[in-house]
Amino acid sequence: MARRHPNGAGPRGGPHDDAPRTAAAFARLSHLPAGPERDALRDELVRAWLPMSERIAGRFRGKGEPYEDLRQVAALGLVKAGDGYDPDRGHAFESYAVPTVTGEIKRHFRDHMWALHVPRRVQELRNRVRVALRDLAGTGSDRRPNIAEIAEYARLSEEDVRAGLEALDSFTALSLDAETPGEDTGMTLAGVLGEWDAGFDLVVDREAVKPALRTLPECERTILYLRFFRGMTQSCIAERLGVSQMHVSRLISNSCAAVRERVLTDAA
Repeated sequence: MARRHPNGAGPRGGPHDDAPRTAAAFARLSHLPAGPERDALRDELVRAWLPMSERIAGRFRGKGEPYEDLRQVAALGLVKAGDGYDPDRGHAFESYAVPTVTGEIKRHFRDHMWALHVPRRVQELRNRVRVALRDLAGTGSDRRPNIAEIAEYARLSEEDVRAGLEALDSFTALSLDAETPGEDTGMTLAGVLGEWDAGFDLVVDREAVKPALRTLPECERTILYLRFFRGMTQSCIAERLGVSQMHVSRLISNSCAAVRERVLTDAA
């Protein structure tokens, strides 16, 4: 006598011996209008197939996500499979649900486990490169395969292999408080990061005014040099050049105005 599932749904709905027999129930579900009766039947079917979704979730244990979270994601995929399954196509529900649930779990890893946003194509390259590295390592060679060997084995370009190798190191990110590799002094990554140097702006400004300074008379260039590069006061400059401090002040103001106007004109 044929074994029946407790839900009494009718003939077997999948290729395995322990698959719930839900073919008749899915046929009925596909013809029910939206409403409480349809929702109740769908929930009953989802509960019947939960052991399958949990088995699929178990395949992804130990990959960085709690198993309970994976079970919930798999259950969500199972609900989507129940909503999208069309028994009139002639395929068993299991053949539709397995890739749907698996895809939902993989999407979860892609969206939640990467420390940085990585395009899906690069993630796929990472997987192909990882598999190639694993397979080539099993050939007995003690050395790491080079890029050309990986590219030949995985049937990828060397550029794609480089992208995949970089993605292998992008799955997780180090904290800025982590110690730098090979250091015994407790130096952290944050400690070796560079900071913005205001001197860069000074270099740009100096290069911008050079052509304008060359157009000034030698006396005015000397005064500007003594004032801004040697740090001399106006009175000291006046005493050194044998002129009045007022004359020095006036030349500095006129020279700076001329240089500013020349720089702005050239920039325009």
